[in-house]
Amino acid sequence: MKILVAVKRVIDYNVQIRVKEDGTGVVTDNVKMSTNPPDDNAIEEAVKIKEAGKATEVVAVTVGEEKAQETVRKALAVGADRGIHVKVDGILEPL
Repeated sequence: MKILVAVKRVIDYNVQIRVKEDGTGVVTDNVKMSTNPPDDNAIEEAVKIKEAGKATEVVAVTVGEEKAQETVRKALAVGADRGIHVKVDGILEPL
């Protein structure tokens, strides 16, 4: 069995979020970004399942701009076997 874990690059949870003056979104320029904390937990649990022998491979996948590679690299450092980055230019909205 292979485990696929989606990881997302988000604004760091310690950073105060600021809304743009025109109200169209949040300011992301020069803001510290990190992996979504629940995604970190998911990678760790997937690696534990693999180490227990119930899975053969852990694959981390992310969608986003070039800088989103950091999230895949972090997942690989934790113990994921492979990483997939789907590169998208511009802002990616969830809806």
